[in-house]
Amino acid sequence: MSATPIIGFDAKRIVRNGTGLGSYGRTLVSDLSAYPLSLRLYAPDEGCAEFRSQVLGPSNVSLLTPRSSIMPGAFWRSYGIVRDLQRDGVQLYHGLSGELPIGIKRSGIKTVVTIHDLIFLRHPEFYHPIDVKLYTWKFRQTLKEADHIIAISECTKRDILYYGGQAISPDKISLIYQAHASRFHNQVSADAIAQVRRQYGLTMPFILSVGSIEARKNIRLAVRALAHLPSAIHLVAVGKSTAYSKQVEQEAIKSGLGHRVHFLHGVPDEQLNILYHEAEAFVYPSFYEGFGIPIIEAIRCGLPVVACTGSCLEEAGGPDSLYVSPDDTEGMAHAIRQSLKGAADRQERIRRSLDYIRRFDGNDVAGQVYALYQQLIAGI
Repeated sequence: MSATPIIGFDAKRIVRNGTGLGSYGRTLVSDLSAYPLSLRLYAPDEGCAEFRSQVLGPSNVSLLTPRSSIMPGAFWRSYGIVRDLQRDGVQLYHGLSGELPIGIKRSGIKTVVTIHDLIFLRHPEFYHPIDVKLYTWKFRQTLKEADHIIAISECTKRDILYYGGQAISPDKISLIYQAHASRFHNQVSADAIAQVRRQYGLTMPFILSVGSIEARKNIRLAVRALAHLPSAIHLVAVGKSTAYSKQVEQEAIKSGLGHRVHFLHGVPDEQLNILYHEAEAFVYPSFYEGFGIPIIEAIRCGLPVVACTGSCLEEAGGPDSLYVSPDDTEGMAHAIRQSLKGAADRQERIRRSLDYIRRFDGNDVAGQVYALYQQLIAGI
C-alpha cells in the first residue's frame, strides 16, 4: 500500500461498551494506530468520554458521527453511513461487532467483519425469540456484504461455517484471536488494596469471576460450588446487575451462602485490576462463549483459571487451566480446590498458562489484521 490507506470502523461499541465488544474494538484500534493507516471511527454519537480517550490519542485516529441530525443513529449505522464512507474516501470498512451496513458491497468499499460468536443460533434459549430472528437476519445479510470475515476463535469459525452453509466459503474466514488489553498488568499499592477491601467489604481469601451476570454466564454454578469448599472461601462476581444476578443472590441467601457471595457492579478498571491481583483463583463457568477474554486477563495477572467445557474456553485458557461440565457442581468445587494457594502444581500451571497466552499479545493480532487489510485493498 503506497499512500496511507483510510480504514473505517463501526465504532458504536468502542464509544459505548465498557467491556466485551467495546474492549475488543478499543484494543485493536489502539494497536493498529502504530501502523501507517488513517483510522476513522464511525459512531452514532460521541458516547462515553472515558472510552473515547482510550483510542483518540494518536494523530491518525479520529471519531466521526452522523453529519445529519435528521437520520436516526441506528438507521444511519445500517444504511446512511455508506454515503459518508464514500465521501471520506474510506478504502476498507471493518465491522467490529458482527455487522456491516446494507449495500456497502455495491459501493466498492472493501469490507471486513469480525464475528465474535453465534450464541443466538447455538443457544437461542438465552435470547428473546424476536432478537434471535433479528440477529439471524443480520448474520445472513453480513455474509452477503462481507469480502472477508475474522473469527475470534476456532469455535466461532466452525459455527460460521455450520450456520452459514453454502453462503460462506472457508477461504473467506481468517482465525485471528482477540488481543488482551494491557490495562491489568500494573502492580498495585498496599494503600489501594486496603481501600478496595474497605469499599466493597471483601473478606479474604476469594475467588473471582468477571463478566455480565446473566444466565448464559452460569455464575450460579460457582455459587453452588461454595457449599463444597472451605467456609473461609468467598466468591466475588463483577459484572452488570441483572434479574438473573438477583435470583442467584437470593438463592445464595436461602442456602446460607449469602455472606460469602459478593456481586459488584460498575467497578472501574483500576479497582478491577486490584481484584484480579488479590484473588486466589478465577472462575468462568459460562455455558457458551465466542472466546473469553477475562480468562486471558486473569492469567496475565497470575491467576489459575477454572472454566467450563462445551465452547471455546479451552482455546482461551490453554491446556493448563482446569475445565468442568457447566452442570457439574462438585467438579467445579474440586477444580477450585486444586487452584487455591498451596495446592499441588498450582504455580507450575500458572507459569505454563502465562507461556500459553503469549500467542494473544496485542501487536501480533494487529499485525495479522494489518496484513489482511493490505491483501484486501491490493485485491490479492
